Amino acid sequence: MRSLFAGLLGLESEPAAWPRPPGALEEGLFKVACTGCGDCVSACPHRAIGKLADGTVALDPNAVPCHLCSDMPCITACTDGALRPVPLEGVFFGLARVLPDRCMVFQGPECGACKPACPIGALRLVLGRPEVNADSCNGCGLCRDACPVWNKAITIDW
Repeated sequence: MRSLFAGLLGLESEPAAWPRPPGALEEGLFKVACTGCGDCVSACPHRAIGKLADGTVALDPNAVPCHLCSDMPCITACTDGALRPVPLEGVFFGLARVLPDRCMVFQGPECGACKPACPIGALRLVLGRPEVNADSCNGCGLCRDACPVWNKAITIDW
């Protein structure tokens, strides 16, 4: 599994593949506009944004979720214009995917911890089992973070 920590250590060879912070410009424009100042990294109260080896910033929702802060301090902190104000519906990092072989409810016991963690209602329980609505999921990682299974029954694909 990829981890932003690999990128932070300079081990990631394709930093453009990482999800960018909320409000990020299109990738080519983002890489030109982002000065690598790190102001968005410092402004994130949940430490979800990290710096990559190329100096730009990104997220790894499989490691630390984006909490979709109502005031989006990362965007406010960005003075170079790489992050622009965006409505919650315009934020996209990837897509959550449930791993049935790890999810407790597929093994028998009840759970559902992931459902209330989803701030946009993209995850629902169908017959007690989690199901992701691909049309509305933004891949923030909050459902994954809420999963009590040690090896997490949800992954975020991007």
